[in-house]
Amino acid sequence: MNIVLFFLHWWRPALEIAILAVGIYSAFIFLRGTRGAPIVTGFLALLLALTLTTRLLDLQVLNALLNQFFAFLAVGVVVIFQPEIRRMLAEVGNLPLSNNAREQREKIEVVCETVDRFSPVRIGALIALEQGIQLADAVESGVVVDCEATPEMLETIFFPNNAIHDGGVIIKGDRILKAACIFPLTQRQDLHKSLGTRHRAAIGLTEETDAVVVVVSEETGQISYAHRGQLVRNVTVQELRAFLTEVLVRRPVTRNWLSWLRPSNRVNPNQSGA
Repeated sequence: MNIVLFFLHWWRPALEIAILAVGIYSAFIFLRGTRGAPIVTGFLALLLALTLTTRLLDLQVLNALLNQFFAFLAVGVVVIFQPEIRRMLAEVGNLPLSNNAREQREKIEVVCETVDRFSPVRIGALIALEQGIQLADAVESGVVVDCEATPEMLETIFFPNNAIHDGGVIIKGDRILKAACIFPLTQRQDLHKSLGTRHRAAIGLTEETDAVVVVVSEETGQISYAHRGQLVRNVTVQELRAFLTEVLVRRPVTRNWLSWLRPSNRVNPNQSGA
């Protein structure tokens, strides 16, 4: 009987605590590694210190102002993390029904074969693979190509003497939409100074969208990829193929509404192997 009464009395607080715990964990996973995380962390630390001080010293005016200020905190978080929130919503809305596994695998093979040709001869490349968010919203520049995505066409576009070899290429499905695109550069200050424009553009575009961007360095021929604002450098073609298959084929099929809460394996762009 006591157990029943205890359950009837405490189930609401227990539910509230569980919801708060999930919310705090979700926020931690979502904010970790983003470019606005240090700002929010420092701001919250300062706000917590001020709140404790006003409560301990009974500073009623400041305490009232701080309570009112919390109402504007949510708006500030939305503004600071607008790109990350848009990317998260796109991932949640990218339903399995819209995923064509065969088309995705063919696109993966086109990209892998292309970088396999480029890497030994050090032909630079910047290839963005569109997913849920339309890249036209983030990239207004570029030359409309609208042709089938093949290694030969990509080789033609990125050939050093070609007029449109500079900039990035956008691939949607099995077609090349645009070439010579100028992707937004990341504003992160913690990146190594040796990181080139292509790699910074790859990070920048994936900070604002859910795209996957593949890079071939013109200086070293090394292959890299960026996703969710994180760059992985100096990978093999086999490693690239495995990653693209995981993101474009397997993950959409198994994705559920809680998948974005899982911690992602983040790689420091400052690692050796520029």
